[in-house]
Amino acid sequence: MFSTALQPGQGSQSPAPALSGIWVAVAAITMSFAAFTSSLIIRQASDDWRHLVLPGILYLNTVIILASSVTLEIARKCSSDLAATRSWLYFTLGLGLAFVAGQAFAWHQLRVQGLYLASSPNSSFFYVLTVLHALHVIGGLIGLAYTIRRAANATVWRVATMEATAVYWHFLAALWVYLLLVLRTRL
Repeated sequence: MFSTALQPGQGSQSPAPALSGIWVAVAAITMSFAAFTSSLIIRQASDDWRHLVLPGILYLNTVIILASSVTLEIARKCSSDLAATRSWLYFTLGLGLAFVAGQAFAWHQLRVQGLYLASSPNSSFFYVLTVLHALHVIGGLIGLAYTIRRAANATVWRVATMEATAVYWHFLAALWVYLLLVLRTRL
């Protein structure tokens, strides 16, 4: 799915260290969220579980993060034109910031309803899952900023940087869709 660039003097294709590192991070994050999901399902069986109404902004956030994945893919496709790549990466960065702002608004909406981290088991899971995901998105935003900086200079531009960023960002988008389904069906 993602190509890797050959380093000078290399006879075969091998993944760049950054891409290998991203795959290790993706595996670790996946296991963490799987553990939280398992805990949520087990905890939901208790008598004090009340379902909560999800803030509507979460559905808009889903569109935003999926759109950001599309804009990042467009940036990848035009990686030979660094000016166009940077423009699309800035657009992706803006959408990522909008997603985090939308999450903050969702947390505000729950606080207005009197639901805090310790209010109930289901609100606790909501906050833990969405805050952890938002922190990973912030990490992805830092990666995007680094990629934009690298794209500013053709002498330091590496396709592997874009590939690693794309793998992580697309993973975050897929993880959000998964989380929204879990939140919708379980909380």
